Amino acid sequence: MSGQDEPAHGATVASRARRAVEPFLATAPPPSRLRRRHRVGYTPLAMKPTERPSLRRAHVMQPLRRVHVMHPLEHEPYLRSLLSPEVILTIGNGDPAPERTEILVGGRPSASVLDGATALRVLLIPYAGLPPETRELLLQRPHVAVHNLHHNAAAAAELAMALFLAAAKRVVPADRGLRHGDWTLRYEDTRELLLDGKTAVILGLGAVGARIARACAGLGMRVLGVRRHPDRIEADTPRWETRSPERLRELLPSASALFVTVPLTPSTRGWIGAEQLALLPADAVLVNVARGPIIDEGALYNALSEGAIGAAALDVWYCYPADEAARTGTYPSRFPLHDLDNVVLSPHRGGAFRHPELERARMEHLARSLNAAATGEPIPHRVDVVAGY
Repeated sequence: MSGQDEPAHGATVASRARRAVEPFLATAPPPSRLRRRHRVGYTPLAMKPTERPSLRRAHVMQPLRRVHVMHPLEHEPYLRSLLSPEVILTIGNGDPAPERTEILVGGRPSASVLDGATALRVLLIPYAGLPPETRELLLQRPHVAVHNLHHNAAAAAELAMALFLAAAKRVVPADRGLRHGDWTLRYEDTRELLLDGKTAVILGLGAVGARIARACAGLGMRVLGVRRHPDRIEADTPRWETRSPERLRELLPSASALFVTVPLTPSTRGWIGAEQLALLPADAVLVNVARGPIIDEGALYNALSEGAIGAAALDVWYCYPADEAARTGTYPSRFPLHDLDNVVLSPHRGGAFRHPELERARMEHLARSLNAAATGEPIPHRVDVVAGY
């Protein structure tokens, strides 16, 4: 066959191919929509996590408009005022969701609730984190994507810094003494930690950790972040020095401040134990605004009571009140951490629970997610159920 014959043959093949696919082209989405689908989801699971930028952003194959909220909302009228007309919203009281529900809003649905909503595609948790029992249920239901809200990140970071400074500057014992006319700490206490030029190690550079990083940098501290994918760059986030969790041991000896902001998962439970605490400087301040069991309870008490570390500032705990009557008289740990003057204690207030401004912000973030889903746009804050966050 000559070179002149090849174009004619190729044209014939091309013509046959066009005729074969023409019936499908009429109903195919435009190329822009195809590009959007590739950007938003449908990424092969065989790819490395760093090659799956969409994994944590969205799981929307088509517009999802039927939404059921599991429990009554104090600010329901405000939420409805923010929703687009396409959203079909129902509010429950712990009862089963309608069968045609596509998005379920709640944190701890039962297996029967999940299975009863046969059209369910998204579980939207109206706060940060993924409860362990919910994670177990969703691992068995991979067709349901999980998203959450980060509306209280600023409040959590603010409290983290307040607790950190109170511990580093020994505000609580100074306040307690001066209320009784005791000025002794002004003349004798040398355990105050100076921060300028010191190093802050932040476990987790998510919505809360990134804010803490900015605050520490503003105090003149060097910031080192620890995250699962240290090379990933988030939008609108400064390029902090980051390391993988496997390198934490290298960072601890220089950490004057250690902030814990990672979620509680099987891999982070007990992550900070006696071995890690022993690597910290003797004047280090440990701050936990994530979940109590990430730090080994007994090891923490021993390190603080023996003076192996300088102080701790804790907003999350190991023991919580079982009911309303137990809100007084329930100590937060099995160990007498409350007896130590180098511990600042806070009753899990980082999320500013029920604060009117934060509850309205929750409704705004929830509406933003639901409106996006109703138009087939990416839903923010996709949760990796396997990883647990």
